[in-house]
Amino acid sequence: LAGAAAFAPASQKAASTTSLKAFEEELGAQPPLGFFDPFGLLSGDATQERFDRLRYVEIKHGRICQLAFLGQIVTRAGIHLPGNIDSAGDKFSDFPNGVAAIFGPNHIPTAGIVQIISFIGILECAFMREVPGLSEFPGDFRNGYIDFGWDTFDEETKLQKRAIELNNGRAAMMGILGLMVHEKIIPLGYDPDLPIIGHLQ
Repeated sequence: LAGAAAFAPASQKAASTTSLKAFEEELGAQPPLGFFDPFGLLSGDATQERFDRLRYVEIKHGRICQLAFLGQIVTRAGIHLPGNIDSAGDKFSDFPNGVAAIFGPNHIPTAGIVQIISFIGILECAFMREVPGLSEFPGDFRNGYIDFGWDTFDEETKLQKRAIELNNGRAAMMGILGLMVHEKIIPLGYDPDLPIIGHLQ
C-alpha cells in the first residue's frame, strides 16, 4: 500500500492524509490502538457527516450489545420473567437461553418472535433516534424529554462519560460475539469443560 501511494497524484495523497488526520483526535481514538480503521471506512475523502454516521451506528450497536450481554448473564443465572409467555401456559423459563431461544429446536413461539421484532421496530422508529436540532452529539437520544442530569455536567465530564460508553459498547460487541460463538461450537465437539464454554450449557 505504501508503494502504491507513492505513485498516487499529489492532490489525492493530500486529501487522504488530511481526511485521516481530521479524525485522529475524535472521541474514541484512545490508547492503545489510537485511531483504528482497519477496513478503511474513513479513507479517501471521508466527510464529517460520514464519520458521524459511523459513530452513530457504533454507539447504537454498542448499546444493543450491552443489553444483550446483560441478558445472557441474567438468564444463564436462572433469572427469568415470572408468569407465562403465551396462552398455552409455557413459562419464560421453559425456553432455552441465548441464540437457542430464537433458532433452537425448542425456541419461543413464532408469535412471540414477531412481538419482539415489532417492539424493536417501535423503539427504533419512535424513540431510539435522533431528532434534528435536539441532538448534542451522535447517539444523543434525549430528544428534549430525557436528561438524567446530563446538562449539569461540565464538558470534560461529558467527554469522559461518552468515552466510557464507547469502550463499554466495544467490549460488549466482542463479548456477545464470543458468547454466541461459544454457544454454537459446543455441538461441534469442543470440550464443554473449557472456561466459559462450560457455563453456556
